[in-house]
Order: sequence, then C-alpha cells, then structure tokens
Amino acid sequence: NFFNFNVNAHMSRPEYTAPPEVFYNFEEARKYTSNSRMIQIQQQLTERCLELLSLPTDEPAYLLDIGCGSGLSGEEISKHGHFWVGYDISGDMLEVAAERDCEGDLLHQDMGQGVPFRPGTFDGVISVSALQWICNADKASHNPIKRMKKFFSTLYSSMAMGARAVFQFYPDSPEQMQLITQQAMKAGFTGGIVIDYPNSTRAKKIYLCLFAGVMGSVPKGKTGEEDAMSVATSVAYTKSDRRRRDRQKKRVVPKSKEWIMKKKETRRKKFGDRVTRKDTKYTGRKRPAKF
Repeated sequence: NFFNFNVNAHMSRPEYTAPPEVFYNFEEARKYTSNSRMIQIQQQLTERCLELLSLPTDEPAYLLDIGCGSGLSGEEISKHGHFWVGYDISGDMLEVAAERDCEGDLLHQDMGQGVPFRPGTFDGVISVSALQWICNADKASHNPIKRMKKFFSTLYSSMAMGARAVFQFYPDSPEQMQLITQQAMKAGFTGGIVIDYPNSTRAKKIYLCLFAGVMGSVPKGKTGEEDAMSVATSVAYTKSDRRRRDRQKKRVVPKSKEWIMKKKETRRKKFGDRVTRKDTKYTGRKRPAKF
C-alpha cells in the first residue's frame, strides 16, 4: 500500500503532520513567508521550474501555479515578465498572499477536486513542494487514486497544446513517485522524472516534467558539473557584476500603463475581445486621490 506510512519515520514531513489546510494555518503561513531561508529555497525551486518549462523569451506567458501558498513562487514568475493565476487549499496562505499584494489572481481550491479552468487556458504550469500532498487520504471520502485521476485529467485539458507542466515535489518513496507518474501518463501526458544532483542527500531535487499533446524530450537533470564549469569559465563574474546586469535589464513596472497593456493583450489572446475591455485614453491613467 503506497499510502500507509510509519509515523515515527515521517513525523518531520508536513504532509504527515496534518492536512494542508490545517497545517498551514494563520501562524504557520506567516512564519513560512517571513523565513528568509524558506524564501530563498522557494525562489531557487521556482527558477528551476521555469527553466524546465522552456518558455519563449520574446513574449509573456500565462501560467498556473498549483499550491501557490503565500505567493513566493508567483513573485518569481512576475519577475520573469509572465502573468499567472495560483490556487491553494490553505485559506490562510492565500490571505497572506493577498496581504502581500501579489500580482497574480488567487483561487481557493483543492487540487484533488480538479483544475477548474477552460480547455487550453495555460501556456505552462508549475508547482513547488505540493504534489506529494495529493497522495494523502485526509478524509474518509478521499481516494488518492481517484483524486490523482481527476487532477491530471483536468490539468491536461486546461493546458494549451504543446505546453509543459513542471512539478517539484518530495515523493515518500520510489513507488509513490512511480504511481504519480503513471497516473499522469494515463491522463494523456508524456514526459518523466528529472532529478537534480542525484548523488547528494541535501541538494537532491525531484521534478515531474509533463508535456501536453506532444512527445517531448525530458530535460537532463543537473549533476553539479555544470556549476564547476561555470566557476572555471566565469572567475571574474562577481556579485556586483550580477547586480549591474540586473539593473540593466528592462523590467515592466507593475500597475504601469505598459504593464496593463501587456496584461490586456494576453487576455485578448486567451479569451477574446468580448471579455477584455477596450483600450481608451484613460487606460493606465492614475486616478486622483479622493478626500
């Protein structure tokens, strides 16, 4: 049985402590979002997910963030110039995300109940540290196999043809990892597992990379050799150089006219002119303060 576990061996894992909506309560949500180490880890994992998505660099994409939590991963998506919508089962996490004024749209949703979006909506999907939760039977009505089937089948439908979905997750065992992958393939996906730093206990990270409607080539995982080569060939590249390069990059200011026009153009491509308001001379204009 893939869903039984030894309590003593797994108490350190959040998914075996309590259901996600209970574990990530008011206190835990704020503690998680204010922890500098957790923020850094979340940023790094999101960067890697976006890298594995292999999105076009010349135009913004519309992405889904599954298990978006307090919006830490969404912030990285926005930094890359993409638009996103995120959903999470923890209302407290979403409340923190709203307080932090995240740029994406937020939805309170359980992944086991499916992905509630129209067919072909998303150019890509990412998920950081959330997929393993779907294997838990937190209620008497929960059947993990049925919940996975519902999740992957509706996810497949919501993605554009040729789009990718990348899940960074922590499987409990090789058997559980295989089970999740099998359920994704049954829903129509192709793809497989990508493992970064497989020989390292601490740095090892596992990603499920899925392709919708195409036979894609699964990316190679990082081994650490790439980093060694980067150091050898970039000795003169310092932190100050990196900051200078980042400042030189042109980033669209959130809520600016250019930002609004880009977002409206993305909505037109996805939903058509009827759903998106027409551009006028007032588009992007700041309203005067009211007293």
